Amino acid sequence: MTTVQDIFQYIDSFAPFQTQMSFDNCGLQAGDPQAEVHSVLLALDITPAVVEEAVQKNAQLIVSHHPVIFNPLRTLTADTVPYQLARHGIAAICAHTNLDLAPGGVNSCLAERLMLTDVRPLALDVPSGLAAALCGQTTRSFSPSEFAAFVKKQLNCDGLFYTDGGRPIRKVGLCSGAGSEYLEDAAINGCQAFVTGEAKHHELLNAENFGITLVVAGHYFTEDVVIDPLMERLEKQFQDVIFQRAQASHCPAAYL
Repeated sequence: MTTVQDIFQYIDSFAPFQTQMSFDNCGLQAGDPQAEVHSVLLALDITPAVVEEAVQKNAQLIVSHHPVIFNPLRTLTADTVPYQLARHGIAAICAHTNLDLAPGGVNSCLAERLMLTDVRPLALDVPSGLAAALCGQTTRSFSPSEFAAFVKKQLNCDGLFYTDGGRPIRKVGLCSGAGSEYLEDAAINGCQAFVTGEAKHHELLNAENFGITLVVAGHYFTEDVVIDPLMERLEKQFQDVIFQRAQASHCPAAYL
């Protein structure tokens, strides 16, 4: 018999929850740790639609990347996800920055999807000593526009934008999600490109000044790369449990 606690402890073994960044809120956020688990849904975000899908598929647990409770709750009304989880007796384990930082976690999966080799830390998270951003070598030389098109194809994203660094690309830095704060680290370490999910206007200007092709591929698309590898890992460990990717999980942004 597999329990919620068993799955929590297994995730903790390769992405320790204690390594989460100070602003974060990871871990078991809803449910009974001793509850028996036969079916699990995986999603980047736990939305009302994902909870409803879990109900329809008789899932006892949802494993997500983004926390369902991030800030302290001031109300708990029927239209909120925490209320809906409790109402249906569905547990929620949220592995956020602990999974970003972990070897084999979100950033590692992003580097693998971009086919980078000789992958190594670009910047460290000081409290944990783990890699907060990575860098690696491309399989061939790309022009800025070629590399942006390659990222779009590899991440299967609906759209992206980029700055033209004006030079061939062989070394790439990356940080999934909102990782543009590591752009300067990429410049210092000789990267010709940097891939992340979000960037502000002044960061685009900084990228131009650094001569870096900054590819902004969307928060969802740079992090969703972890879901299938995580599901495969869980399937191998818990062969008596059914794991499924939530079909309701999607990028909330529409592109023209």
